[in-house]
Amino acid sequence: MRMFSITVPASTANLGPGFDSAGLALNLYLTLHVEKSEQWEFVHQSEHLPPVPEASEHLIYETAARTASIYHSTLTPCKVIVESDIPLARGLGSSASAIIAGIELANELCDLSLTPEEKLKIATDIEGHPDNVAASLYGGLVITSQLPSGDIEVFQKTDAELDFIVYIPVVELKTEDARKVLPEQFTRNEAAKASAVGNVMIAALVSGNYKLAGKLMEGDLFHEPYRSSLIPNYAKIREEAKIAGAYGTVISGAGPTMISFSAKGNGKKVATQLQNLLSSHLVKILKMDQDGSRVTNDILNR
Repeated sequence: MRMFSITVPASTANLGPGFDSAGLALNLYLTLHVEKSEQWEFVHQSEHLPPVPEASEHLIYETAARTASIYHSTLTPCKVIVESDIPLARGLGSSASAIIAGIELANELCDLSLTPEEKLKIATDIEGHPDNVAASLYGGLVITSQLPSGDIEVFQKTDAELDFIVYIPVVELKTEDARKVLPEQFTRNEAAKASAVGNVMIAALVSGNYKLAGKLMEGDLFHEPYRSSLIPNYAKIREEAKIAGAYGTVISGAGPTMISFSAKGNGKKVATQLQNLLSSHLVKILKMDQDGSRVTNDILNR
């Protein structure tokens, strides 16, 4: 019996002023172990996963079915064992990783031979913006832009001498709730100022000027000023991480997790100092995932 596994990394998005366009893959993973079966079945094997819904209502299945239908294909019933290191509704791209996993599942079961560009287009149509899904698909640091034509342009950087420290609170924050606090519109002057901050931050990050990048990360004008009140210990985490040597600290995605960028090797100092101050948070040192989603094929003898 043929079996394959799908591995998809977590992601952080926005990176401060890179709103809905910048994303970074992190070494927490959603993993699917797939084998053919008489009917669809999902088995969750992680404390981070919710109760198992009906197979037809599972986000991974819904995404796979939608992908198959685009190419007029039919999914073969499978048993899918799902494992995850990615906390739900914490700003670490749990839904984006599930969407990428569903697309990869359909690609394998239906022999679609999709290109990365085709996978990204489907994922963006489902997610609504490409930042998290592009990071989980490609790996590394990705900067994306969806053009008026519908084309999605991607810049990828897979080398960074950085540690990433995440501060994960026990509370959840749904993306839709975090979006409700944002302004519907910005004036031209406001948009120009906010875009300038983002432009310099991206240039500094890509060129390896991490000190400057950290400064600009914390100067976001698009979303952090409006979301900061929703984030537990927002100001305290920023201040203490800076004292510990972090370049910059921002909201991860829509939150409530926050993430610091620090020099490689300095992450332990930052994490230790912050964990001593944040008894209600899980503090972890993470690395950039450079590979993105991947499929491993095995042969089972039964």
